[in-house]
Amino acid sequence: MSKRTHTHTAAIIGGGPAGLMAAEQLAQGNVTVTVYDGMRSVGRKFLLAGRGGLNITHSEPFDQFVGRYGRSQPHLAPLLNQFGPDELRAWVHNLGIETFVGSSGRVFPTEMKAAPLLRAWLKRLRATGVTFQMQHRWLGWANDGALRFATPDGETSVQADAVILALGGASWPKLGSDGGWVPLLQARGVDIAPLLPANCGFDVAWSDYFREKFAGSPVKTIELHHQDFHQRGEFVITETGVEGSLIYAASAGLRDAILANGRTVCHLDLLPDRTEAQIAKSLAKPRGSRSMASHLQSRLRLKGVKAGLLRDVVPAEDFADPHKLAVAIKALPLTLTTPRPLAEAISTAGGVTFATLDESLMLQALPGVFCAGEMLDWEAPTGGYLLTACFATGRAAGLGALNWLHRQ
Repeated sequence: MSKRTHTHTAAIIGGGPAGLMAAEQLAQGNVTVTVYDGMRSVGRKFLLAGRGGLNITHSEPFDQFVGRYGRSQPHLAPLLNQFGPDELRAWVHNLGIETFVGSSGRVFPTEMKAAPLLRAWLKRLRATGVTFQMQHRWLGWANDGALRFATPDGETSVQADAVILALGGASWPKLGSDGGWVPLLQARGVDIAPLLPANCGFDVAWSDYFREKFAGSPVKTIELHHQDFHQRGEFVITETGVEGSLIYAASAGLRDAILANGRTVCHLDLLPDRTEAQIAKSLAKPRGSRSMASHLQSRLRLKGVKAGLLRDVVPAEDFADPHKLAVAIKALPLTLTTPRPLAEAISTAGGVTFATLDESLMLQALPGVFCAGEMLDWEAPTGGYLLTACFATGRAAGLGALNWLHRQ
């Protein structure tokens, strides 16, 4: 049997899921692949995401799944058609990692953790010849087109036939995704939408009493309404405002409304299983010598943080009017003033615009340079959507680079 020869080289900058998936496609295509990453090891954010249980993808119907990507759906749907939830699960199984579907439809590895999957993947990548250069922070290009890197031993440069940038967004900068690539690409004429927090918390002007008493408390079984968004779930009170799964699900619309208007108001249904009329009828019953807090608890089982929210938001005089109080319980107005900082967000919106890329995710201004993962201009809620699109775009960029190399 003749020994395979590698005729092309590819540099993958960024060792997260998108970069590693791109490396896999190129290595299988007989390309010499090196992965460069600024951290000491690859997959730092991937491992952190799996610390509480790695939500790899979601099992809902495909049409519903791709709808989660909002305005980016037209760009991502073709890539997800090629490598979506089913293909991703099969790929994970091929690594020897079993998965299961949770009660919410989310898909997890049986062991719940990211580390076994990453170890198996890296072993397979190394077996195909992929090499890794850690603590290599990308500095852009030299005058001769070489890639510049800062390393512990000083600056070095690398020539490659194809380059895939998978540098992440700008959330969790301590794990390597700091957005430092933005000015490097802008200097080359690449159009980049501003990086913004996604799946983030928001600030609320709590009273000192409410903040001290309820910070850290979960608010469960409520519905959040904001513009066209209506969803039941839960969130958490923080010292500065609100965060948690229900807030993250609504965060894109909340953030954009704040950017447009300086602030926004969402409405909370504190008792979604009761109608306004039922609540008003219960509140209208005589409370005698009982306090309002006791009245709310005995008639509606409304207590703790939910009762605290009412007290913090509703004018004191409205508590004497059962109808006004019922309206507030069903649609409590909560004013959000600012998103939390990008460095605190779970993910990033904005990035390299799809208009500046061709269909294979190659930068039109920089032939041979491809982009993948969270540095592209898309966003999605948590629930497996983020990781699935990172894998899908990484695969697409890797295949795009492979086809481009074959044409050269």
